[in-house]
Amino acid sequence: MAPLTSGKRLTSGKTRPIRLADIARAAGVSHGTASNVFARPEIVREEVRERVKAAAEAMGYGGPDPKGRLLRAGKVNAIGVASAEPLSYFFDDPFARVMMASISQACDATGAGISLVSAANKEQLAWNIQSALVDGFIVFCVEGGSRLVELARERKLPFVALDDLESDDNSVAAIGVDNVAGATLAARHLTELGHRRFAVLALPCADSGFGPTTQAHVEKALYSGTRDRLRGYFAEISRIGVDVSQVPIYETVNNEESVWAGLDHIFAGSEKPTAILAMSDRMALHALDWLRRHDIAVPGDVSVVGFDGVPEGAVSQPPLTTVAQPIAEMGRRAVKAILEYDGSLSRQLLPVDLVVRASSGPSPT
Repeated sequence: MAPLTSGKRLTSGKTRPIRLADIARAAGVSHGTASNVFARPEIVREEVRERVKAAAEAMGYGGPDPKGRLLRAGKVNAIGVASAEPLSYFFDDPFARVMMASISQACDATGAGISLVSAANKEQLAWNIQSALVDGFIVFCVEGGSRLVELARERKLPFVALDDLESDDNSVAAIGVDNVAGATLAARHLTELGHRRFAVLALPCADSGFGPTTQAHVEKALYSGTRDRLRGYFAEISRIGVDVSQVPIYETVNNEESVWAGLDHIFAGSEKPTAILAMSDRMALHALDWLRRHDIAVPGDVSVVGFDGVPEGAVSQPPLTTVAQPIAEMGRRAVKAILEYDGSLSRQLLPVDLVVRASSGPSPT
């Protein structure tokens, strides 16, 4: 096996960038096999993958450069916005739409482009990340966030994680909000209105579908946002003497089907809630539709409080009380972090505000 070097290879007194052929030679494999390690790792034996990756790391090779010859000396002036969700997520989800609008505006102001990086299956996601012609990534850590972070790291490009990180990894640059504080604001608002019977519509705990769940299960959730919002709710509810073990929690997948199934389950119980804490505005808006269809008055019979601050909440019937995240500011800061990357990591925690509207009112009991 050829000796390993790092960074660049000497050739007749000159240096040149390490190429994939050099890695293949150092690892003792064919050029095609080395290429597959980076592009289609699932078809290469683990022992061979590890040998090629070890050679690449020793030689300072970060993987095939998709920018090609014309881009070696500079940047492509584009940002990749990555999600493990299908591309439709960027257009269907209210939170994602607002975030994308702010990212687009920030890119327009600097002349930078945007590349949406997504995949309907996990196998394709790795290739999409590896082949994206971008200077860095903004990663939506909604579901599959840890895998996105791993793939972004492998590109050795700057990246920023938005929204909920799936771990407390301080080595990851991230922009988000204090979910515990925001959830506390929501619950306190309802307790001050006299509510004592609550139900929680929860964001996903993992990629396991939807259904009734428990506090103990949510405490072990893969997604930190789900854990922290429940902690904020229950800390405030417990403070006024409510037994949180009796508060129904329904894990959703943040869509109409799972929210409506959750409310069917919750309102089938003997003791109906007077207040619903929804971990996203999207859930809360679906909840308003369900309650209207079942002739349950909001806020006369039940109050609803969401979490996000999307524009749709201001025009819903009734307008939605919510914990508003500074979504647009998060997007602007993420773009700035990529375009002005200086090699440093930053974890920015932004404040939230409670926006009180007509979906919350005094307890009917």
